Amino acid sequence: MPEPDLASLRDRIEAVDRQIIALVAERLKIVEDVAAAKLAAASPFRDREREDLLLQRLRGLAIAAGLDAHQIERLYRVIMDMSVAHQEATVRNRSAAPLRVAYQGVEGSYSHLAAQRRYAGRPGGSLLTGHDSFRAAADAVTSGAADLALLPIENTTAGSINETYDLLAAGALHITGEVVSVIEHCLLALPGVAIAELRTVLSHPQALAQCHDLFARHPHLAARADLDTAGAARRVAEANDRTLAAIASSAAARRYGLAVVAHGIQSASGNATRFVEVALRPAPVPDGAAAKTSVLFALADRPGVLGEILSRLAARNLSLTKLESRPIPEVPFTYRFYADVLGHAASEPFHAALEDIRPLTTDLRVLGTYPSAV
Repeated sequence: MPEPDLASLRDRIEAVDRQIIALVAERLKIVEDVAAAKLAAASPFRDREREDLLLQRLRGLAIAAGLDAHQIERLYRVIMDMSVAHQEATVRNRSAAPLRVAYQGVEGSYSHLAAQRRYAGRPGGSLLTGHDSFRAAADAVTSGAADLALLPIENTTAGSINETYDLLAAGALHITGEVVSVIEHCLLALPGVAIAELRTVLSHPQALAQCHDLFARHPHLAARADLDTAGAARRVAEANDRTLAAIASSAAARRYGLAVVAHGIQSASGNATRFVEVALRPAPVPDGAAAKTSVLFALADRPGVLGEILSRLAARNLSLTKLESRPIPEVPFTYRFYADVLGHAASEPFHAALEDIRPLTTDLRVLGTYPSAV
């Protein structure tokens, strides 16, 4: 019997791989019709009971074919996640369906302006809804009242926005995108008021922190935290108090009939805020887009483990763009870490790196892979 030819065997494998890819593509095309049928029937995109029955049937088929049933189940869980993400993307891209976007703040806030810039011009339109807090905006997504939320996560002057990190740790949301918005803070007051007349300045704590030089130059001004920047501007307009001011955008000044006492009062030039777009499930990364992945992990209890994790990521040629720590409230004086890494979580180097570091963690989760904006 002739020896098998390795090149021809590899050609046969490649042909089978092409068939597999074609079949996955065909499955996703059918999923688009499933999405339309579910919309018509007002059915949820995810049916856990049906998924469990499907996996049970696939495990039986795997055993009959002499395959590892656990590995087949793992493979199909990925395929089902792809299918749900594709259904949601199909609905989002329908020209007749508006995208429902939640954000923290009121009209004229920086989150509102960032959402306007990001979603303006979408064929089906966008419905932007402001909420009193970051948690309320996130809850709108988890409850199904919104498709996405746009949440600030870090600022070049004031640093990280911890509440957003803590919301991501809760586990219900996935990061599907990011946007960086240049921030110009303005000091707003009633028309005709000079800065010498002012005594109290309202704004979101992050905005106050980003304008600390203003308070150093004008010690007669007292900072007072408010829920959001544009909301502070609205309260100044409603109070009709000449000693009261707000730090907000020039758009908020126009919206609430205030005057801009001073432009560009942020302490650092190039002040910018990074926002993350969050949804219930991951979204596909467009072809050709540079991918970034956010990962959450908690350290195993052994010396030097964080350095070892970073070394293993570097060994796979993966670049970190951010590393952040947050306390774990239920375990005092322990911390979870958030890392932003350039690359797609489904790529071979990234997948291998996650397997490398898994034994060094007590909790390891991918929060999302999305197109990188920075």
